[in-house]
Amino acid sequence: MMIVDAIPYPYHFDLQRTALIVIDMQRDFIEEGGFGSMLGNDVGPLVDIVPTVAALLALARAENLLVIHTRESHLPDLSDCPPAKLRRGNPALGIGDIGPMGRILVRGEVGNQIVPMLAPRGDEPVIDKPGKGAFYATQLEELLQERGITHLLFAGVTTEVCVQTSMREANDRGYECLLIEDACASYFPAFHAATLAMLSAQGGIVGWRAPLKSLQAVFRKEQ
Repeated sequence: MMIVDAIPYPYHFDLQRTALIVIDMQRDFIEEGGFGSMLGNDVGPLVDIVPTVAALLALARAENLLVIHTRESHLPDLSDCPPAKLRRGNPALGIGDIGPMGRILVRGEVGNQIVPMLAPRGDEPVIDKPGKGAFYATQLEELLQERGITHLLFAGVTTEVCVQTSMREANDRGYECLLIEDACASYFPAFHAATLAMLSAQGGIVGWRAPLKSLQAVFRKEQ
């Protein structure tokens, strides 16, 4: 077992049963001029984590961990988008509308693609999810069960929405979860900080958290 110095206490995991899930590192959310910035958000905190996520990906690939990417996306006819979700947000620029990088949150559009620096490799599954959580209406759980995965490392955006939702879904399904805290971000730093505190409160009610350097230290010890 590998042991990471984490909060609220050390996180133990077996490499053969662990996967990294990178949540929604999409151009429309992260890049200046995309959907996120068009809504008035400061994309700076999201841009800042891209090198950290890239380093995490490199580590996972070097250690032959299963790497899974997600994208929040919908079919072109929006038939998989709940009406309540369509009604949320900015009425002037919503899901399926034409944005600066194509139709917003629609599969195949430029803005829906993962930023080039974090592009999935050909052998890495990409889960297109219609909801905030990575398990809802996707094949993620089936994929994890087929591979015998019991432990999950999480990274991506945004901390308080899709990352937190996915981690809570995983926890409810019995997975032991570690959030790499400097490999996730929010448009609102206070939301990011509050989510980190909530997830690891009460003895790790949802899971553990640790910076990337703590995970890297584990593998240096093994060399």
